[in-house]
Amino acid sequence: MKPRVLILHAPGTNRDREAALACDLAGGQAQIMHINELSAAPARLHDFQMLVLPGGFSFGDDLGAGKLWALELRYRLGDALAHFHAARRPILGICNGFQALVKTGYLPGPLPGDAPPVNPTGSPSDLVQTATLTRNAAGHFECRWVHLQPQPDSVCVFTAGLDDLIFCPVAHGEGRFELAAAADLPRLQAQGQIALTYVDAAGAPAAGAYPLNPNGSLADIAGVCDRTGAILGLMPHPEDHLSPLQHPAASRGLHGRLGLALFANGIRYAGG
Repeated sequence: MKPRVLILHAPGTNRDREAALACDLAGGQAQIMHINELSAAPARLHDFQMLVLPGGFSFGDDLGAGKLWALELRYRLGDALAHFHAARRPILGICNGFQALVKTGYLPGPLPGDAPPVNPTGSPSDLVQTATLTRNAAGHFECRWVHLQPQPDSVCVFTAGLDDLIFCPVAHGEGRFELAAAADLPRLQAQGQIALTYVDAAGAPAAGAYPLNPNGSLADIAGVCDRTGAILGLMPHPEDHLSPLQHPAASRGLHGRLGLALFANGIRYAGG
C-alpha cells in the first residue's frame, strides 16, 4: 500500500496540486482536503501517514504570513495534530506552510528549556513561538531560483542521506528566518535542526550574500526541522522542480538537483 498523504488546503493556498503531484511521483497517494472539511472531523487526519502544508497566501496573509492558518491549526486541529506528531508521522510545510508551522510553535520547537515538543495526550497549547519568518531584507517580494545544501548533521527525515544540492525557486515576501533569541542559534545547530541552507551553485555557503541568500535569513537558513526530525519547514518550493524539463536552463542542456528527493524521503519514512 502506498502511504497516504494529506495536502491540507486553506483559503488562499495555491500550491496544492503541485505538492500532490510531488507526493504521487515520490510513491505516495496524495489527497487534497480543505481545512474546514478536516476541522469538522479531525480524527480523519489519522487516516493519513504524512501531512503537507503547501505554499500560497493563506487567508490573504491577514495579520501576517501564515498567522491565521496557524491559529486554525492550533485551535481547531490542535489535539489531532499533536497526536499525529506524537506518532512521528512526517509533516512538511512549504513556504506559507512553513510560516504557519513556525507561528504555531511547532518549528523549530521549544528552545529555551528544551521541553517536550508536544504533549502526546493533549493539544499543543503549551508551545510558544520561538522564531519567525519576517520581511525579506531586500524589502520586496523575491521570485528566483536558489541552491540549497542538505545539512549532513541534521536529524531531519526529509534530508537524510541527501548529499547533492537542490535547485528550486523561492516566491515570498516574508521569508527571512529569525530566532526570538539569536543566542539560541548554536543550540539549534547542535541539535541538528538546521536542515537546509542557501549556498551558491558550487555548494559554497551564501554567507548572507544577496541574492544567494534571497531573504537575509539568519545563518543562511532555508529550512529547519523540529528536534524529532519528523517536521520540516522550508521557504523554497521543491515541488516546482520535479522534472528535468522544469530546470530554467533545460533548453541549454542543464538539468539535475531536483526537489523530488525531499518528497521521496518523506514518503519512504511515512511508509516505514
